[in-house]
Formats: sequence, C-alpha cells, structure tokens
Amino acid sequence: MSQDTPIAERTLGELFPERLTWSLCIHIDKGKEVWVVTGMLVQYLESATDSVMVRDENHNPIGTIGGKEIMENLLKNPTSSLFYGTKVEDIMEPNPVRVSKNTRYKDLMNFWKEKGRAYAIIPNEWGFYSAISAQKILEIGKECKTDLTIEDLPKKKQVTFRKGDTFGDLINSMFDNKARKVLLEGTNKYLSDRLIIEAISEKMKHLKETDDFLNESSNIVELEEAKIVSDNLKINEISSMMYDMAHPFVIYKDWLVTPWDICNVLLSKDITKYAAK
Repeated sequence: MSQDTPIAERTLGELFPERLTWSLCIHIDKGKEVWVVTGMLVQYLESATDSVMVRDENHNPIGTIGGKEIMENLLKNPTSSLFYGTKVEDIMEPNPVRVSKNTRYKDLMNFWKEKGRAYAIIPNEWGFYSAISAQKILEIGKECKTDLTIEDLPKKKQVTFRKGDTFGDLINSMFDNKARKVLLEGTNKYLSDRLIIEAISEKMKHLKETDDFLNESSNIVELEEAKIVSDNLKINEISSMMYDMAHPFVIYKDWLVTPWDICNVLLSKDITKYAAK
C-alpha cells in the first residue's frame, strides 16, 4: 500500500504487523456472579483491555461487560443482589465486535461508534482471542508522523461534580453527558466508573451494608488526578505520554484528552506517515 495512504484506510494487519494480537483478552465464564467480574474491572478498566469478555461453556465469546453495564444496572438495582445472585450473562452486552487483520481502521472505528464501546476481539495464533481497545490504538498514535497537535482536537465540555454529590447524581451525570470521567470542580482530580466500582468492591462490600446506595455520598471514593501538561504536544507525543500511563487522562488548557480522542484524530485523511512496528 502507498505510503501516502491515510491510516484510516489501512488494515489492522498493516498497522500492527507484529503486535496485533499482543493484548490480553481478559475473560469470564458464563454463570459467574457479577461480584467476580467487578474485581476484574477494577484492574482492567481504562487500561490495556478496558472490558471483560464473557464466554460460554465451549469457550465461545458471547458478550462483553465494562463499566457501562455495571453503572446502568446500579441505577436499576442499587443493592447487593446485583452482585450476588445476578449472573454475568444477565447484564452483559451480547455479540462482541470481532475483527481480523484485514479490517480497515476506519471500519473498526465505525463498529466502535455503533456499539458505544472501544473494544473488539480478534482471533489469535494460540487458538483463542486477543483484545483491541482504545489504549491499543495509542500504539498507532505513537508512530504516526503529523503536525497535528492537541489544539487540533475538539474541545469537550468539562463535566464536573462537587464534594458530597451522591452516587446517583454522579452516575446519572455520566450517562447524561456521555462521560466516563468527571472532574472535581476547580481541580484536576477526577472520578470514573472504575473508581466507583473499586469503592463498591473494596469499601462498600458490594453494597451489603447499605440500603440506599444512590443517595450515599460519593466522598468515600478515592479520586485520581489527570496529568496536566503545559505544552501543545503533537499527536505522537501525547500518544506516547498516555501509552505509559496506567489510566490515561491529560489536561492541556481547556482540552481534556483521552485515548478515544487519539482514536478519532487518526481518522484524519491528513495522517498518512506512519512507522509501523
């Protein structure tokens, strides 16, 4: 393929000639209770895989669970029975996105936008599946050659909260604003679906000791900090920075940058130069 072909038109096999199947596909078996998968999500949300694949008794992929499924179901059933007695297949999103080395990058992005989830699985050489998430795409961002910078990314509305806001307030705000991270007003500290799940799992004993979760104060959640940068970094520079972060989230002036922003900018027809690894 021509070196002037936009990244958007290239296949995953061309973009990842050696590392396409290197990312683990974290999975859970059908029949497990939801409390089991929450512990897994605490480790993997916003990181290398971001979601957990559900497989059937024959090890076939049948669904996906991420923060979205936990948050949605907490609004419907904010009690410990969501975690004990509810099976993972009862809340999973069915039919995971499956791709191959011949899938074009722009088609992968179309699948993700339709699903509202940056996660796909791909058969690997070990007879199972590997995962592709937004964090995986940072590997492409690191190697692209472009003059585009953070300031060429669209600005997003800052979704904020205040100390003392309830879990119900926060979760509803996340869905209303289509935001997985919300900033503590006037700071770079943030709360995310992963941090809420962590608090539920490790501090609230999967809601065994509360009957009114949605009206509980969110102050119990330990916040994390977005990285503040002062330079208008190029796309490859900001991608490299986020690639080395456990949970990538960067603030530059009025720009909030996550791996999903890199996924979108790589669709630009102007990004053609790329050193594949």
